[in-house]
Amino acid sequence: MSTYFAKTEEIKREWWVIDAGSQHLGRVAVKAASLLRGKHKVAFAPHVDTGDFVVVINAEKVQVSGRKETAKIYMSFSGYVGGHKSRSFRDYRKRRPEFLIEHAVRGMLPHNRLGRGVYRKLKVYRGNAHPHAAQNPRPV
Repeated sequence: MSTYFAKTEEIKREWWVIDAGSQHLGRVAVKAASLLRGKHKVAFAPHVDTGDFVVVINAEKVQVSGRKETAKIYMSFSGYVGGHKSRSFRDYRKRRPEFLIEHAVRGMLPHNRLGRGVYRKLKVYRGNAHPHAAQNPRPV
């Protein structure tokens, strides 16, 4: 008996649509990360990209519990003196709601080459429309 290892060329990729409207951010991110990694497949291997493509719509309607709307802060640092920036969850919801889901999902993926490749299969859109109708994505 030999152990079967999935090869990237043999994996059949599917497309999924997650409607983030009136769902909690963490729940959406966990489901998206799991589909992106391919953990729902029988041929899952932790060292191979076996995952599917995920389209998340209605990113602007995602919910958070408690006071996170105002208290949750996203920070970045450019590396230069005075290069520290911080924005609240509410600011990102107004300016760029796609970032909220992308940031949450990216934190749940491996922090290496494999994770960067998996992350490229995530597509997040602010509203209800997306340009991936030709791929016939299935709802989650």
